[in-house]
Amino acid sequence: MPRPDSTPANGSRPAPVLYRNGSVYTAADPFATAMLVDGDTVAWVGSEQAASSIADATMDIIDLRGALVAPGFVDSHMHLTETGIALESLQLGPVTSARALLDAVAGARGDGPVLGHGWDESTWADPTLPTAEELDRAAGGRPVYLSRVDVHSALVSMSLAASAELQDKDGYDGGARVSRAAHEAARKAARQLPRNELARLQSRALAEAAANGYVALAEMGAPHIGGADDLRLAAGWNAPDAGQRYPAVMPYWGGLVSSEEEARALVAGLGVGVRGLAGDLNIDGSLGSRTAALRAGYSDAGQERGTLYLGVDQAAAHLAACSLAGIQGGFHVIGDAGLDAALEALDLAAKEVGEQRVRAAGHRFEHVEMADAAAVDRLAHYSVTVSAQPSFDAAWGGPGGLYERRLGERSGPMNPFAAFYAAGVPVCFGSDSPVTPLRPWSSVRACVEHHNPDQRISARAAFLGHTRAGWRAARHPNPMAGQLVPGAPASFAVWEVEELMVQVADGRVQSWSTDPRARTPLLPALDTGSDPVCLQTVKDGAELFASPALRS
Repeated sequence: MPRPDSTPANGSRPAPVLYRNGSVYTAADPFATAMLVDGDTVAWVGSEQAASSIADATMDIIDLRGALVAPGFVDSHMHLTETGIALESLQLGPVTSARALLDAVAGARGDGPVLGHGWDESTWADPTLPTAEELDRAAGGRPVYLSRVDVHSALVSMSLAASAELQDKDGYDGGARVSRAAHEAARKAARQLPRNELARLQSRALAEAAANGYVALAEMGAPHIGGADDLRLAAGWNAPDAGQRYPAVMPYWGGLVSSEEEARALVAGLGVGVRGLAGDLNIDGSLGSRTAALRAGYSDAGQERGTLYLGVDQAAAHLAACSLAGIQGGFHVIGDAGLDAALEALDLAAKEVGEQRVRAAGHRFEHVEMADAAAVDRLAHYSVTVSAQPSFDAAWGGPGGLYERRLGERSGPMNPFAAFYAAGVPVCFGSDSPVTPLRPWSSVRACVEHHNPDQRISARAAFLGHTRAGWRAARHPNPMAGQLVPGAPASFAVWEVEELMVQVADGRVQSWSTDPRARTPLLPALDTGSDPVCLQTVKDGAELFASPALRS
């Protein structure tokens, strides 16, 4: 059976594709079982009976056999090259001791740098880290770079520290663990790879995303991550002549500016259709590496309060410049003191250029994990979009989790998704891959099962935050993107599911969920112990991924 993007031998328009005998998640008909795709557009959705009446020999007909067709996922914050590296380097998430980590390094194949990702000493019985000398011995002299799970610090060997000239950099004390400026230098030194190798790694990450139902990704480039050439390479996958079809890449650049002219010149100079000067423009760091800026000290590190990488005046000038240029601005911000600085910067920018310009620019803040009620109200006032990562809460929230160890009682109200929604703060969701995996249904589940019951949201709200909201947050020009209704872009995924239902934050109202009178579109049950399996991913009518099971 031909693919949805297949073109007949005579070069005529591709045959329409009729999906039937399943379930279609659409606002047009909550009980739709069929969908017709014509070219790059959804042409029709409706019932099985109607599908029988319109099916003809000119169509490519796919029997869904009960599968779900739903809008494709948008990852609103990820890193292509880093994801590719993590997928192909040492997987250190399961490591539970320094000895096991050294054994993994010693077993690394090849003769180039030893790269690894995902260790988290907070889960070890003994959090003592290996020394730089031990890493050198384990690697046989090969340079070693092992990023912590949050990618805000790393372990490096003596040989890498020497080649990266870390000796005088902030965040290096002569040991194996590096943070801040020293980490940036070490990461750059470790990822000095040929362009063709970088392209291969990005391709691997894009294929992984497509196989998990993503149709678009917000690539968060920055000078301290991969540089402008890395962002240009990522954006190049959007080109019509790129060859293999992949999810759309929506590029962001974490570059600081201080004037409207500088903002316009930077965007033009990058030349890749940058969506905004935002993303990983860091106001602060991460909680795991204790670099997130806090009002009070870390509970497990005395009076250490993290790091502010930008001053309020710098951040205000950046937001004012972006507002005047009509460009999205924003920052990576996690700690409460970091958010205080970002909000004060919004106030100063509004005084300089006017509140209306600030709101109209559609600025976005990444992560925003520690926001109290007053901060939530100010974010809503300025129409700032919050780009959050639900899997952070699943991984590190709750009793005994990393956040509780780092913050004590302050961890309770973190990641306040319900508060954001209640206040009218625009919210979109992503993975921050490779920090958490490209597993969108797990991320939806994390919203429904938030460790704080007061901050849980329904599966429908979470799903919209992972789909349609992602397009809106990136200011996509087509307002119909992210939904399956006639006239909308044919960007969707097909899922093998165990059960469909409505899942809400309060289990007491689950009983009405399957009542047809509710007319609520159904989503996969997320309490079954497993995620839905992706059978196909399609963007603008073109197939990005297909499982053999789809047409078997």
